[in-house]
Amino acid sequence: MIDKVKDTIEKYKLIEDGEKVVVGVSGGPDSTCLLHILISLGYDVVVCHINHGLRENGNIDEKFVKEFCDKHSVKCYIKRINLKDKASLNGMSTEEAGRKARYDFFNEVLNKESASKIATAHNLNDNVETVLLNEFRGSGVGGLKGILPIAGNIIRPLIECSRNEIERYCIDNNLNPRHDESNDETAYTRNKIRLELIPYLENNINSNVVDGVSRLSKIVAEEEDFVNQEVQKAYDAILIENENDNTICFSLKKFNSLHILLRKRLIIKAIFNLLGNAKDIEKVHIDDIVKMCENNVGGKFLTPKKYLKVTVKNHKIYIEKL
Repeated sequence: MIDKVKDTIEKYKLIEDGEKVVVGVSGGPDSTCLLHILISLGYDVVVCHINHGLRENGNIDEKFVKEFCDKHSVKCYIKRINLKDKASLNGMSTEEAGRKARYDFFNEVLNKESASKIATAHNLNDNVETVLLNEFRGSGVGGLKGILPIAGNIIRPLIECSRNEIERYCIDNNLNPRHDESNDETAYTRNKIRLELIPYLENNINSNVVDGVSRLSKIVAEEEDFVNQEVQKAYDAILIENENDNTICFSLKKFNSLHILLRKRLIIKAIFNLLGNAKDIEKVHIDDIVKMCENNVGGKFLTPKKYLKVTVKNHKIYIEKL
């Protein structure tokens, strides 16, 4: 399995020579396996562990990670938070607040240590669960690409390793990782997919469903990469010099001449460029904007959200941040 991870790192250029890597380690099988393999491969690593204060065994997990790092002479940063209070204060779910707290901590350590990458222990099964979850949520084709091996400075060296391989590695190397009992609770949608849906599909539809969905996500990722390149070309071709930082202006004629897929993607891209995200912008909003542009009636506008206005006038499309 070490060779498999090494191949993944080299194939996707996850870690370059001389780079220091921050590794997020919970103490569970995935992250413990990841850390052990990166150490075995000789990479320069530091560890981050965050104690969310949610579980009685959280302090035991923390102690396990600290002792594991001491044994392998790896620097370890530990942070304790009250996740429930943090989530309530910021109006977030505990899952969302936990993810933000982890990555804020990872980036804090990355800057302190002059590291360049953050390694997380997402694996092949996590990717398949994400693809299925995104499909059920109606996220569109983009959601089918799942978890990418690299996204910015975040890398996933275990993304081509199955959970069975990881658990076998832990046994073979006497790692004795911790077990998070919350992973056994089917109250969470992702856990239902992991514990109930995927086993059902394996037993009744396709015994290789994990490999099959994984292949699908790779195909979609490749096709999405191509589409994104075409969207950027179209964006550059129809963009009219912006009047200010709060407005993006397109040529209406050029916009309407494009394929419907490109037109929808261009609207999303413009919104993302203005706002930094396209959160709360739904399919119906994009469809309404495209239809308004097709009708080509000057002076018309839409406000899909209170912070966004799209206007057609003077043969131009104005997408404005309010």
